Amino acid sequence: MTRTWRVLLAVSLLGLTSLPASAVDEKQPTAEQIAETVIFIYGTRPGLAQVRRSGMERGRIVRLREDGRSEEATYERRFVRGESLEKDKVRLDQKLPNMEYSLVYNGGRIWGRIGETFFTPRQETVDEFIAEMRHGLDALLRYKENGSTLTLVGKDKQKNIDLWVLDVTDKEKNRTRYYISAKSWRVLWLEYEKPGVGLGSTPVKYKKSFHDYRYAQSTLVPFRTVLYVDGKMQQETQLLTVTYGVRMEDVVFQSPEAAAAASVTP
Repeated sequence: MTRTWRVLLAVSLLGLTSLPASAVDEKQPTAEQIAETVIFIYGTRPGLAQVRRSGMERGRIVRLREDGRSEEATYERRFVRGESLEKDKVRLDQKLPNMEYSLVYNGGRIWGRIGETFFTPRQETVDEFIAEMRHGLDALLRYKENGSTLTLVGKDKQKNIDLWVLDVTDKEKNRTRYYISAKSWRVLWLEYEKPGVGLGSTPVKYKKSFHDYRYAQSTLVPFRTVLYVDGKMQQETQLLTVTYGVRMEDVVFQSPEAAAAASVTP
C-alpha cells in the first residue's frame, strides 16, 4: 500500500494527518474505506455537499434508435440537492429536432411539461429517469445520506487495469456495481440489472462507462458517459458546461398542483 493511499484514507475517514499501520488491511481494504477514498478523490464529502448543493448542466445526447439510426438532442439539467437522492429536485429539459419537453422530479413524483402544459410521462420514461438517479455516480458518492449498504465484491483486472469492485445497495434493494480504478480511484464504469418484460424473461443488463474526467469547481466530473444495454451501445451523453451553486427558483420545479393554485391566486 502506498503512502498516498494511507494519507487519503486518513483524511477522508478520520481527518488525521497519519494513519496507524494496523488500521487498514493492506491487501484487503474494507468496502467503506474504498468508498470513502473515492468520495475524497471526487471532492471530499464536505466539498461535494457544499459545491454541488445545486447546479446546472448543459450538453448533448445521442441515442441509437431501434431502426439503427441515431437521434440527437440537447439538454439542460437543473437540480437542488436534498438530504438524500429521493429528496432532490431535478428538472431535465430536452430539445429534439421536432419537439421540446421537460421532466421534473420533486417530492418523489415525476411529471412532464411542454411549455405551460403538464402531462404524465410514459412508464418507460419514468423508469429511465429513476434509473438515472438510482444507478449513477451519486448513488456511491452519497451512499451514507441515502442509507445504502456497501459490499466489497473483490479485486479484478480487466484490460490490464487493476480494479476494486464495489456493490452499493439502496434501501429499496436496488443494487449498482461499481468498477473503480485501483490507481486513480475513479469510477470507470458501473453495471446494474432490471427485470425483463414478460414471464420468464431474462434480466436486462445495463452498463454505464465514464470518460473524459475533468475538475469543475474542485470536484471531479466525467464529461462523457456511454450507456450500454445488453452489451449494445444505446446512448452517449456529452457534457458541455456545468456550473454548481446556482440559485434555483421554486417555480423551476413547480408541480401541477402548485401551478394551478398560482393561476387562481388574485
